[in-house]
Amino acid sequence: MTKSVDNLKTAFAGESMANRRYLAFAKKADQEGFPQIARLFRAAAAAETVHGLNHLRAMDGVKSTAENLDVAIAGENYEVVTMYPTMHGEAQMEGDKRAEKSFAYALETEKVHERLYRQAKEMLGKGKDIEEKTYYVCPVCGFTHEGPVDGKCPVCATPAEKFEKIV
Repeated sequence: MTKSVDNLKTAFAGESMANRRYLAFAKKADQEGFPQIARLFRAAAAAETVHGLNHLRAMDGVKSTAENLDVAIAGENYEVVTMYPTMHGEAQMEGDKRAEKSFAYALETEKVHERLYRQAKEMLGKGKDIEEKTYYVCPVCGFTHEGPVDGKCPVCATPAEKFEKIV
């Protein structure tokens, strides 16, 4: 691997984190009554997305849908089997309840993502797209659900009406 590819990977990670961080900052600014500062944060977040996507394309990080599904499945599987169980266990040992809860939420959601990606890969293998569905995401834990949610989130008990419809 070349130094440029290493640098592109580092830059992609940094830009991706900056995007998420700035969106969180924008939400907080909105909550505190600073809509113009929130707008500035959202504008910068959008720019960071452009940078990150440019870096990803420069390192040929976007392939065919089949290859992209393979990458997504591998990533989710790593998170489910290795990353989040380890991090969750370490947070438990340290007594860091907030980290423990965050990792537990992510772990349960990543299991769903892996399953959904595997189903999509299976359909793609048959030359078909997946069935048309609307997805809903829990704003607290990230749980991803196919179709409307009844009752409460199965991971964190957030009421169904709080879920975000993904269009």
